[in-house]
Order: sequence, then structure tokens, then C-alpha cells
Amino acid sequence: MTEEVYIACICEGAAEETIIDILLDNDKLIFSRKDMIEEDPIRCRGAKNFEREYLNKSFSKKIRIYRILDSKREKFKLSDAYKDKVEVINVITSPEIEMLVIISENKYNEYKKSKEKPSIYCVKNLKFKNVKSEKFITHYFSDVTKLISAIKEYRRVSKPEPEFKFLSDLLK
Repeated sequence: MTEEVYIACICEGAAEETIIDILLDNDKLIFSRKDMIEEDPIRCRGAKNFEREYLNKSFSKKIRIYRILDSKREKFKLSDAYKDKVEVINVITSPEIEMLVIISENKYNEYKKSKEKPSIYCVKNLKFKNVKSEKFITHYFSDVTKLISAIKEYRRVSKPEPEFKFLSDLLK
């Protein structure tokens, strides 16, 4: 990474964290582990908890937080003391991270017709149980090109919203 910032990558759940780990391990993101505060994704949803755990340290550079989440309503308000030191970028995986599996299976159109939640669709129609588990995701996306293709297609079929980024925006 060329910019002088520390990166914090906050993941909503285990599935998001596993996907970020796969992308990091394969050097597919615009940042690397060495750019990151903890060298790993962080599981910390609340701004106050993040401040207490990570921002009480002395950092010589700005901090950029990438929040990987599926909820567009989840707020993350840092104290005013950090407004000039920390940039927060929300990366949306709405409706759910399971969409990457649905897209990888070439079932997006069928899924849209079903009107089901992605998690239900994966179990009922694709017969994939534990689709959000680290074990399933690691095995299913063991070929990182499959994951990258799904991320790019997910971006193509999604409606952009100016206040949110997509996983595709984090790819090299």
C-alpha cells in the first residue's frame, strides 16, 4: 500500500472474516496484513469498543477502518476526538454474504425469483448447510479466482449506494 495509513478491517461475522482472510492470504486486496493494526481482521462491532481496544494506543499515521457488514442501518460513531485521525469506510455485503455462494453456483436469477433469504436458499435449494462457517467457506472458495469472480459479479448485479463500498472495491 502506498498511502501512509494503518488499516483496521472490522468484520461483522465469521463468514466475512474468512473471506477477508482468503483474500489477504492470496494478496488480492488493496492492503496487506502488514498494513493492518492487528495483521488480521477484527471482530468488534461497536465504535466505543473499538476505541477502547484499539484507539487508545499511539499511532503515527491516520487509521482507515473498513467495516465489512451486511446491515446498512448499523451505526458506527466514533468520538469527536478521532474525527481527523480515523476514516471509516463501510463495505456492504447486503443482503448476506451467502450471495457469493449463490452467484458462484450460477443461481442468482433463480434465487431472485424465489424471494427467499440467501441463507434459506442455500440450504433449501443448493443443499449447503453451514454456508457461513469458516470450514465451508475455506473449502468452497479454496480457488481464490472463484471467490474473486463471485465478488465482481455480486458488484455487477447490485445497486450502488454512494455511502457504501463493495468487496470488489477492496480488490487489487
